[in-house]
This record gives sequence, structure tokens and C-alpha cells, in this order.
Amino acid sequence: MTRAAANRYAQALFELSKEKNMLEQHRSELTAVKEVFTENKELLELLEHPKVTKEKKETLLNDGFAAVSDSVQRLLMLMLEKKRIDSVVYMIDKFEELVDEEWKVGHALVTTVKPLSEEERDMISKTFAEKAGKDTLYIKNELDPDLIGGLKVHLGDMIFDGSIKGQLNRMERNLVSGKR
Repeated sequence: MTRAAANRYAQALFELSKEKNMLEQHRSELTAVKEVFTENKELLELLEHPKVTKEKKETLLNDGFAAVSDSVQRLLMLMLEKKRIDSVVYMIDKFEELVDEEWKVGHALVTTVKPLSEEERDMISKTFAEKAGKDTLYIKNELDPDLIGGLKVHLGDMIFDGSIKGQLNRMERNLVSGKR
């Protein structure tokens, strides 16, 4: 399935969710659906298998996701019917992006040598949320001993490299090019 089609499904559910004031509920439900599809690759194989009847596929989705709202269930059924169930995870990712934009929420990957403390997380979140024009910034911390010290922040398309390794690389480039 094309990403454009998955984007349209996400946009349609987003608009419906906003209209019905169900953004939070639908996001929560879709996060659970995404987890199921991500952790159970066999589920997608079964839903796409040509020898499994349409009725069995529908029953599998209905029973497996009985706890989700009618809107989410109908969307899953529509994607199954239109043979686009293979893009359900991508569609959910797009829906989450739309909700994050609506709520002015961002996500940053912060790479450090040692784990961040809660105070450091809060400080980084506040500082970079302002730079990104977000109200809230969630931090995912990855460790990389090659950084030597400092930190590297990936925020959308932007990278802020305050690591010692990054500073050394910049100095090396300046020395090699003859700049001081």
C-alpha cells in the first residue's frame, strides 16, 4: 500500500477523533493495536494469506480487537477489505504524528555516555521544547560510550551535537581545512 493511502486513513480517523473529542482514547487504542501488530508478525501474514477466508480474517480482527472503539474497529475492517492492512502500523504512526502536532508534543532522542537523571531529562525537555516550538517534549535516552562526554539531541530533522566527540570532529575539520 502506498504511504499516501495510509496517510489518508490516518487523517480521516484524526478528523473523526477530533470531531468526537476522542483523540486521547483513539491514540491509546491505536498504540495497543500497533503493539499487537508489531509483536505478532504472524497476524499480518494470516490477514494477508490468500487461503484464509475473508470471514475468518474479519472474525480474527473483531475478536482480537473487541476492546477498541467502533471507529477503530471499522477502520481496521476497511483496511482489511481494501487490502491495505499491511500498512496499519504506518497509518498508526501517522495518526500519532497528527495528534502530537495537535497537542504540540515532540519527541527527542538524546544520546549520552551515561543515563540521564530525571533533573537532566526535565532540563533538556524544557530547553529543546522551546527551540522546537512544542509545549511538551518526551525524551528517549540512548547510551553511546563513543561520545566521550556531553550529549547529542535528535529532534525531528534537527541534530544538536554538544558531545565531546562532535567538538573534536569539528576541530579536526577546521585544522585540516586550515581555518582557525
